[in-house]
Amino acid sequence: MEIKRIISWIAQITAAVILLQTLWFKFTAAPESVYIFSTLGIEPYGRIGSGVVELIAGILLLTPRYCWAGALLGLGTMKGAIIGHLTVLGIEIMGDGGQLFGLAIITFVCCGVVVFLNFEPLRAFARKLGILL
Repeated sequence: MEIKRIISWIAQITAAVILLQTLWFKFTAAPESVYIFSTLGIEPYGRIGSGVVELIAGILLLTPRYCWAGALLGLGTMKGAIIGHLTVLGIEIMGDGGQLFGLAIITFVCCGVVVFLNFEPLRAFARKLGILL
């Protein structure tokens, strides 16, 4: 049981750090962020909106009771980022060597691990809502 908690915390912290460190670029309208969301046709609302969602996800990931909720938000956000890279943006953005794409993949995997390892609290919450998982 202890190893499960350690692995979950490693994944939670990794995903949260990645999500939270990108907020500076989104909220200060860094050229890379503006380019990405302009290319996707959702600048500035997509940039700011995804930043708010990533802020909430990062905070929830660091909250033991609700880490599963942060992970679900992270999965959804990173799914959008990965699809955007694969369909419109390309892997490499403004000469970054694919770093942003790689960070999206890492965050997606970490969030998936957190959901998997913390499935029981998610299931309990779903049952309260009348949803069977």
